[in-house]
Amino acid sequence: MFSKEESRLLRQEFWTSFGKSFPRKWLLYNTKIKGLSFKFHFDTKKALIALDLEDNLENRINCWEKLVALKGILLNEYLPDAIYEEEYYLDNGKEISRIYLPLEQKVSIHNKNTWRDVMEFFNTNMVLFETFFEEYRDIINS
Repeated sequence: MFSKEESRLLRQEFWTSFGKSFPRKWLLYNTKIKGLSFKFHFDTKKALIALDLEDNLENRINCWEKLVALKGILLNEYLPDAIYEEEYYLDNGKEISRIYLPLEQKVSIHNKNTWRDVMEFFNTNMVLFETFFEEYRDIINS
């Protein structure tokens, strides 16, 4: 078991190491579409990448409908295992819409032996996710 401080330091070390191993300017919150952001998630049980819609309900529905219309393209050409969830609840209880891709392997940010696999998963798949977004940004944002 790790103390809060040890856990914090491990998390910091992972993200620093990821940034050095795969130096790239990720889109993340800089999508230029209100409420739409990309996320990396890695904790003691799982790793995933996600596209989150967190805007007000009307804008969320509008954007979600466009993402659903593009679902075939995303699944066939970019991320065949991506999961669409119109109603996704965050740990804090907040409801968002999310498209995500989990790493189908048992990993933990506390286990450095799993870090390389997670970093490669993040890099490979987020590049594909962002490429899809850049290609269809105008449709998503219309």
